[in-house]
Amino acid sequence: MIRVTMALVLGVSSIGAMAQMSPVGLWKTISDKDGSTTSEVRIVDTAGVLSGKIERRLDPKAKPEDTCTECSDDRKNKPLIGLEIIRNAKKDGGNDVWEGGKILDPANGKNYTLKLTPIEGGKKLEVRGSVFGIGRTQTWVRAQ
Repeated sequence: MIRVTMALVLGVSSIGAMAQMSPVGLWKTISDKDGSTTSEVRIVDTAGVLSGKIERRLDPKAKPEDTCTECSDDRKNKPLIGLEIIRNAKKDGGNDVWEGGKILDPANGKNYTLKLTPIEGGKKLEVRGSVFGIGRTQTWVRAQ
């Protein structure tokens, strides 16, 4: 009986650990320029396709009414809170990597090719945005 209970506990805890090796969840975004925490982004999975929206801005200078003035697509002049900045990322085969989508930098309105890689057991997320292989990587920290 004790073995069965321990096996169940270990099985359930390993499922939880595997689920954490996904970009799905709430993330604190960390600036690659100055190391400050700038916002919280929620990434969701809809039928195997990831998207992510800004849920909260953490910059003390940020105003709730701020919009994406630099955006040139359907997000132009939309509020930054609730703005979809990650679109169409999909898991790359058997790897713990999601790519093929785009990430928007609301500060300049540009879209970049996206690569998401959970690291440190899913506690952190490497977020790479690039154009023609040139880009930058931020490491976000799981908030939940």
